[in-house]
Amino acid sequence: MKNISILLLAGMFSAAVFAAGSGEEAGAGGKGPLIWVWYPNESTPEFAESRQAVIEVASKALGREIKEQLTTDYAIAIEALVNENAALSWFGGEGYVQAHAKEKAVLPLAVNTGNSGTLSDAKYYSMIGTLVENGPAYMSGGKYDLAKLKQKKFSFVSNSSTSGFRVPSSVISKQFNVPSEELLEGGPDMVFSEVMFGGSHQGSFFNVLTKKADIGAFCNTCIKEYIDWEKGVLDDPLPGDIIVVKKNADAPFDQVPGIRVVLVATVPVLNAPIVMNTNILSPSEVQALKDAFTSDETAANEKIFAPKGSTVKTFFHAGQRFALVDDAWYDPIRALSGMK
Repeated sequence: MKNISILLLAGMFSAAVFAAGSGEEAGAGGKGPLIWVWYPNESTPEFAESRQAVIEVASKALGREIKEQLTTDYAIAIEALVNENAALSWFGGEGYVQAHAKEKAVLPLAVNTGNSGTLSDAKYYSMIGTLVENGPAYMSGGKYDLAKLKQKKFSFVSNSSTSGFRVPSSVISKQFNVPSEELLEGGPDMVFSEVMFGGSHQGSFFNVLTKKADIGAFCNTCIKEYIDWEKGVLDDPLPGDIIVVKKNADAPFDQVPGIRVVLVATVPVLNAPIVMNTNILSPSEVQALKDAFTSDETAANEKIFAPKGSTVKTFFHAGQRFALVDDAWYDPIRALSGMK
């Protein structure tokens, strides 16, 4: 559990690091350092090089130092941006609309496109999976049936996660005709016998792999560095596809090499935005960031958009690039959460 230990240690220093970016000089037009706060999914050690490359784009554009803050909790990252203790982050759609509802100055900066290089396919997938040997228990009439989730032990990511809660919970709640919030707890009279939260997509996936959960939710791009596809493909996963933990996967997945998971359900999700708090960025700084992130130079940065065969573990891959979006682009997420 090396990754988890490192993240817990990082969390102990969160107050000190946030304070470094919360002084007067950290505000709009200032010269002091700013903070980029990361979700737990991206805070793991293997993404350090890619995180730094993303931060360097912003730092160069602004001519200001940017310090990173790693977190172990979605809520910490969201509140840091809302409360002006951080200037930038990369949230899922659900985290973004939650943050914007609390502070209108929190806005999307840019989003990664799909392989077309446009917003037409700017999506990833929320997936619900179980161990291959348990797959038949979720089938009815030769097809996967969400009704079979009844009284299972289920793992979500966080109630602030788009693909790890909001999207799968909306699908499951329709199946059982209950509010999504009713899925947050388990019990004999509830949909699930037990509900747990992995804290990250990696954590939720690990709950399934170690049989702590019977079945769980996680996203395709969030676990791509730890798996191979025995059946199916990363960019268009389907129910019945099978993923396998790599034999040389980073911790903690090195504990479960070769474990196979079958996908019971897959749902497309709008790509996650890089977000900013415009209260602590001047209009000229916002424009500089937009220009930098959407530039051809950034699109060609192999530490951000990795080409096939790259040894650098990145969040995005070649063929994608950053494109501008506005607040309204995430209205479909608001609709799922009842915020619109």
